[in-house]
Amino acid sequence: MPVLRSKSGNTDAPSQYKQPSRKGKKAWRKNVDVTEITKGLDELNTQIIATGGVLADKPSTELFALDVKPDTTIAKKFPKHISKGLKADEIIAARSAVPAVSSRKRPAGDKTTDGVLPVKRQRKEYVTAKELRRLKKVADGQHDSTVAVVDATYDVWADPEPAPVEQELENFVPKKEQPKKPKTLHEAPISLSANGKPIPAVAKPKGGASYNPDFTEYQERLIEESEKAVEAEKKRLAELEQERIKLEAALRSAAEAEAAEARADLSEWEDDSAWEGLESGGEELSVKAKKPRRKTQPERNRIKRRKEEERRLKHEAAMKKKAAQEHRIKQIALEVAEKERQMALQKVELDDADEEGDDENLRRRQLGRYRLPEKDLELVLPDELQDSLRLLKPEGNLLKDRYRSMLVRGKMEARRKIPYKKQAKTKITEKWTYKDFTLE
Repeated sequence: MPVLRSKSGNTDAPSQYKQPSRKGKKAWRKNVDVTEITKGLDELNTQIIATGGVLADKPSTELFALDVKPDTTIAKKFPKHISKGLKADEIIAARSAVPAVSSRKRPAGDKTTDGVLPVKRQRKEYVTAKELRRLKKVADGQHDSTVAVVDATYDVWADPEPAPVEQELENFVPKKEQPKKPKTLHEAPISLSANGKPIPAVAKPKGGASYNPDFTEYQERLIEESEKAVEAEKKRLAELEQERIKLEAALRSAAEAEAAEARADLSEWEDDSAWEGLESGGEELSVKAKKPRRKTQPERNRIKRRKEEERRLKHEAAMKKKAAQEHRIKQIALEVAEKERQMALQKVELDDADEEGDDENLRRRQLGRYRLPEKDLELVLPDELQDSLRLLKPEGNLLKDRYRSMLVRGKMEARRKIPYKKQAKTKITEKWTYKDFTLE
C-alpha cells in the first residue's frame, strides 16, 4: 500500500512541551506532545520504502547471508605464516642419523658360528640316474608292477559292521562312559507365562516405564505398583503375626510340659497310704500309713530307660510319617508339573503364534530347586522425574534382565550363586627328624 507524504511544509502537530496543568478540557484535546509517535511512524515508512517491508517481520534468510567462500586475500597478506608450517610437524618429521637398534639377538650378516660344520643338503632340483632309467622303461611300456582291477565284494555305502566284542579279562578296566543327552534336549522350551504363549527375548516396555511418560499411563502404572507394594507389606505383616503366635504357643506348651514333668516327679516320691483291717462292731480300725521312701538307683535307671525308649519310638513314628508325606508331596509335584506342561502345550498349539506372553503373570514361580528372581521395579517416582536429559540417570542391569528372560522362557533353570569353590581338606603334620638317624 503506497504511503502518502507531503513534499513541503511543516507537518508536525502543534505541541506545548511545558504544560503546567491538564485539568481543563482544552488541555485534553490539543497541545499534546506526539513527537515520539510521529518519529516512529516516519521510521516505519522509511523501512517500507527502502527495503520493501518491515525489518522485524522479515525472516532471517532475507536479512542475512552465509559466506561459504574462502578469503583469497589472506594468503597474499601473510605468505610466511602459511608456508612455514607448525613446529610440531617439524619435530615429528625429524629423523636421527643413527640407525635404530635391531631387536634380533644377532645381526643377519654376523659370521660367527659354534664350530660345528653344517650338514650338506642334497640338491633335489635334478632327476637321479636311477629315476631316469625307471622313467625310460615306463615310456617303453615296461611296468614293474601292474594293478589288477577287482570288483568290490561289499557294499561301499552300507553301515560299518560293529567291532567284535573282546573277552573281558579279570582285571578289567571299564571305559569311561560319556554323559547321555537328556531326551528334553531336542524339545522346544515352554515359557512360564500364565497364558502359555511364548515370551519374547526382549520385551517392549510400556509407556509408563519411560523417563518422560504420558501422564495418564504413568498415573495408572503408579497406582498399580502402589497397590502391589501395599499387598506385599500386608502379607509380610501377616506372616510376622503368625510367627509370633506360633512362638507364643510353643513357649506355652513348653512351660506346660515342664510343669507336668515337675508334677510327675513329685508324684513319684509319694505313695498311696494303705488301709488295713475291716470295720466291725462300731470299732475303729487302726490305720497304718506307709512312710515315703527314696527310690533306689536301679529303679531310677529302669524309669529312665523306659522314657528314652518311649521317646525313641515316638520320634521314629514321626520321622516315618514325615518321610511318607515328603514322598507324597514329590509325587503330587510331579503330577502337577506334568499337567501344567500338557496344558501349556495345548495352549501353545491352540493360541495364535503372533501374540506374546507376559513375563509378569507366570503360571509358577519356581523351576527346579530355587525360585525365580523377582523382576526389578521399572518405575520412576514423581519426585525423581526430570525435565532435562542432562539430569537423567539411567537405571537397570542388562545382565540381570537377560538372565531372567532366559529363565521365564524356559531356556534354563534358576541357579544359586556359589561364592567360592569347596577346597579339599588338608592335614598338616610335623616330621620327626630323629627317625632318620640310627645308632649302631
